[in-house]
Amino acid sequence: MNNILDLNGRVALITGAGQGVGRQIALQLAANNAGGVVVNDYYLERAEAVAAEIEKAGGRALALQGDVTDFESVEKMVKTAENHFNKGIGVLVNNAGNSGVNNNSDQRGIPFWESDPKTWGTWIDVNLHGVLNGCRAALPGMIKEGPGGRVITIISDAGRVGEPHLAVYSAAKAGASGLMRALAKSLGRYQITANSVAIGATRTPAIAAGLEDEERLRKMLKNYVIRRVGEPSDVANMVLFLASDASSWITGQTYPVNGGYSFNQ
Repeated sequence: MNNILDLNGRVALITGAGQGVGRQIALQLAANNAGGVVVNDYYLERAEAVAAEIEKAGGRALALQGDVTDFESVEKMVKTAENHFNKGIGVLVNNAGNSGVNNNSDQRGIPFWESDPKTWGTWIDVNLHGVLNGCRAALPGMIKEGPGGRVITIISDAGRVGEPHLAVYSAAKAGASGLMRALAKSLGRYQITANSVAIGATRTPAIAAGLEDEERLRKMLKNYVIRRVGEPSDVANMVLFLASDASSWITGQTYPVNGGYSFNQ
């Protein structure tokens, strides 16, 4: 039986893939005939652990440390991957992201007009500049590789509907989504698509502590039509679809994987 989700040997690069959603995306793409999976993380040991999982399951993987906020670091990472697999990146997943300053900061939960401008870069550097860097580094090789390339960016529902106490984060994620729409119009002639996946609360290390508070979890889930926290596999399944030929006539779109937290207008 033909597998419409087969990646046909394309090499995939996933940023921030050492844990959480990125790890599951890497495993999912590897399991569906990726020609190789480049596992990037800021911490090399995390990337190596995921690459080892892929190889143990029979896939091909390359662990690479890299800082997505540094273009030279990203460019070096892409060139290393292209030389290792002897082909351009066929699937780029811009997954690396954060919610800015740490949870203990006095900048959390305050109105934007009271925020310290010095903290804005924490959100913007990874969530927007990181996506710009990844696309700029990978696209020349992807275009050269030929038809079928895929660019997929993980954003947040904050980038679609806005979050009152995450204004800069919302802006950065919306900017990344806008970049995908712009690139979609430029890349269509090369049969390369560019799409975004907007996620809601998903079970990752970043929110693990909060999920242990039953009362806090109960209040949070009131905002979700499907009353459960998202799993990394929920996101990875959508990314696999967008990375495959099953989505070859879909580009410039943002797909919410959010349990009904918000609906498309």
